[in-house]
Amino acid sequence: MRAIVISEPGDPEVLRWTDVAAPTPGAGEVLIDVAATAVNRADLLQRQGNYPPPPGASDILGLECSGTIAALGAGVTSRAVGDRVTALLAGGGYAEQVAVPVGQLMSVPSTVSLHDAAALPEVACTVWSNLVMTAGLAQGQWLLIHGGGSGIGTMAIQVAKALGARIAVTAGSAEKLEACGALGAELLINYRIEDFVEVMAEATAGRGVDVILDNMGAAYLERNISALATNGRLAIIGLQGGIKAEVNLGAMLRKNATVYARSLRGRPLAEKAAICLEVERSIWPWIDGGLIAPVIGARLPMSDAADAHRLLESGAVTGKILLTTSSPE
Repeated sequence: MRAIVISEPGDPEVLRWTDVAAPTPGAGEVLIDVAATAVNRADLLQRQGNYPPPPGASDILGLECSGTIAALGAGVTSRAVGDRVTALLAGGGYAEQVAVPVGQLMSVPSTVSLHDAAALPEVACTVWSNLVMTAGLAQGQWLLIHGGGSGIGTMAIQVAKALGARIAVTAGSAEKLEACGALGAELLINYRIEDFVEVMAEATAGRGVDVILDNMGAAYLERNISALATNGRLAIIGLQGGIKAEVNLGAMLRKNATVYARSLRGRPLAEKAAICLEVERSIWPWIDGGLIAPVIGARLPMSDAADAHRLLESGAVTGKILLTTSSPE
């Protein structure tokens, strides 16, 4: 098969579309003929040599895909060859084929094309596991999403709206804020010219935010804690603003606040399977009912992965960037 390989850590130019050995599904796995994958910031970090795959995972980039099952590993009885699926991966999506544990498969929603379904697994599983399964976001609560125009952000807005939460977002351009508003965000904050702590304090009459979904990490930690309400929860899912910062434990104690950091890639298989099951049960009906849709900002052939990485790094795209192995259906 063909896949994107990294000749050495570096800029997008190190990504090459070339022949590699095809994977073989092990016990409890299936082999997928990949129709499409999506580009995530974790892929950029891995390309740069800063985010190695977990032990045993493919060293090929790609944390999600959609496609058709080509073969079954030993013991797999819940799926059949020819099934159309989308999958959460620990790696291997930038390829024509990938082997994946059967528990990380999800169906393709009836209202979404096979290619576009590749935009769903990573964002849906990240959002649901953080906002609902861990933070307990509920109807009427305030949610602040940093990076509202990202793939994660656009999914989080839609899920929070379906839950009945009140939604604020930060983004760096009027165009991205407008897109967030169209998806259901109530409060639009341009982080280049506004202080989100002050804006949220005014909007909540000084009460603060119940849940914050943060992609910045260290750079926003102190202000995020300041923005939280009593019993507020801060979910850190990205480190674009650095990995180290001091924590004011006194401020956390006064608010009875919770700060946690979560990633999907390195979780045990059973945890990832449980998340995928919850996502398919909870989010897929909203997609089929028209309440949620994948937001896709660009589609490129997989052989153009380097251009896709440049596009994500530019910050110009709202939503997900897809890489496809074939023409759209």
